[in-house]
Amino acid sequence: MRLNELKDNAGAKKVRVRVGRGIGSGLGKQGGRGGKGQTARSGVAIGGFEGGQMPLHRRLPKRGFNKFRPKHFNEINVGTLQKAIDEKRVDATKPIDLESLVATGVLRRSQDGLRLLGSGELKSKIAVTVNHATASAKAAVEKAGGSVKVIAVKVLDADVAKAKKSAAKKTKPVGGKKAAGEA
Repeated sequence: MRLNELKDNAGAKKVRVRVGRGIGSGLGKQGGRGGKGQTARSGVAIGGFEGGQMPLHRRLPKRGFNKFRPKHFNEINVGTLQKAIDEKRVDATKPIDLESLVATGVLRRSQDGLRLLGSGELKSKIAVTVNHATASAKAAVEKAGGSVKVIAVKVLDADVAKAKKSAAKKTKPVGGKKAAGEA
C-alpha cells in the first residue's frame, strides 16, 4: 500500500448536488424551486400556511392544557433495583434513595424526585425512600420483607381552603331550589 493508493470506501463520500449550474445538470434554471415568487427565494418559513384559507391547526378545537412548571420524576422498576443489587451496584443493607441511585450510576441524573414502579420481581429486603410508589411496587417490596417510605407532599393551607370551598359548592343544591322533602 502506498500513499497515492489511499482512498475512501465506496459510498463513504457523497458529493453535494450543485443546483443552478446549467441546463445539462438537470437542476438548472430555477434549481428545483418551481416558479417565481416567495417560495423561490431563500428564508421562507410558510409552515402551515394554506393560501389564506383558515389553517388546519386553527380549525381544530383546543383540547387539554400543559401544566406550568411540571415536575419530572426519575422512574425505576423493582426489577431494575433487583438487577442493580445482583450486579453489586447497590447495597441492599443500606437505605436506597434518589441520591444513592445517582451516585452508584443506576440513574443518570437527579430530577424532581423518584417514582417506584412495580414491574419485575424483587427478592432482596430493601428500605426505599421515594416520592411516589405504585401499589404493586409497595406490595413487591413488602412481600420481600422491605419497607417503602413515601416522602410527604407539602400541602399549603390555601390549597386546603380551596378544596373545602369547592367541596361545599358541589354539595349545595343547584339554582337555589330546595331538595325534595324540605319545607
